[in-house]
Amino acid sequence: MKSLEVEIRFSAELDEFWSYVGNKSNQRWTWYGIERTSGIILAWHNGKRQDKDFLALWEMLERFPISLYHTDDWGSYSKYIPANRHRTGKDRTWKIERKNLNFRTHIKRLNRKTICFSKNEQIHDNVIGTYIETFYFKTGSYGNN
Repeated sequence: MKSLEVEIRFSAELDEFWSYVGNKSNQRWTWYGIERTSGIILAWHNGKRQDKDFLALWEMLERFPISLYHTDDWGSYSKYIPANRHRTGKDRTWKIERKNLNFRTHIKRLNRKTICFSKNEQIHDNVIGTYIETFYFKTGSYGNN
């Protein structure tokens, strides 16, 4: 009797988008990763646009069997994701870029030209976290808010 071996490989798209708390000089970045086929958000992290904040997201993503990561050219990605598991280019991140648009459309405080903006980092992060948990967060996911 012959047996069939099946190997399931996951790929993810990673990106970050900015907003601000109080004024535009106090930028707040949401880093997150999605499973490429389903669009499910696997993990997210709110912070600054620094390596340590990417590494916080990376630590959460390492819990998943992801064989290939698709990102834009931001330096933190190529610095920490092994080259054999990393692909860059906007043509490879269209699904997560669309989610960025959904965030800005659905959460008014993320729109760059609005009178509705956050005045407290914790509330700002909680609003984003609640949105993710309500619309995209699935069982087995990890994140912070």
